Amino acid sequence: MSQLFFLFCSAFVITLSGALSPGPVLTATISEVMKRGFWAGPLIMLGHAILEICLLIAIVAGLARWITLPEVMATLGVVGGFLLLVMGTHMALTAKAAVEKALSDHGDSRMAIRGPVLTGIITSISNPYWTLWWATIGLGLAATALKLGAAGIVSFYMGHILSDLAWYSIVSAAVASGRRICPPWVYRALFVFCGLVLVGLGVFFGSTGVAYFV
Repeated sequence: MSQLFFLFCSAFVITLSGALSPGPVLTATISEVMKRGFWAGPLIMLGHAILEICLLIAIVAGLARWITLPEVMATLGVVGGFLLLVMGTHMALTAKAAVEKALSDHGDSRMAIRGPVLTGIITSISNPYWTLWWATIGLGLAATALKLGAAGIVSFYMGHILSDLAWYSIVSAAVASGRRICPPWVYRALFVFCGLVLVGLGVFFGSTGVAYFV
């Protein structure tokens, strides 16, 4: 039991150190919470969690053999960079309309679940650093967890995902509370800023991947 608890705490702290760093998931969370309210943040984490449990199952099944290949990492960098570039450009160009809709109503109730969950999946898988984390730190923790059997895998995964959920819930609460206070131009500026951040990350990741093939 002490080993499982230590694994849980290790996964929680290590994951939190990564979650605190700005990235595509953070900017997407800010954007979605501004449009849909607090629960968009946890729903983005649900999409993130679904993707990661699938990846963890794949790693246990043998994915670890090829995910660390330089060619694979470079390809993921190019594809992920392109997706982030598209998402960021769209976010920046539609900032005014998005803010007006967000402040005038509560959004499409049908999209309240589907939108953020899908956003969580896309922003995670399009981020090469996410792949890099799993190809290095994640694989190491997963290998340690495997030694403890199924209970070890569950302990690792729960520590990992609860860390993400805790941090992004705090971010969501902060953004949602400010949503009722700040003037529209602040939201537009934040939308544009988040979009430009995604564009910058997309260019960086994409160029890093392209450099491998040149």
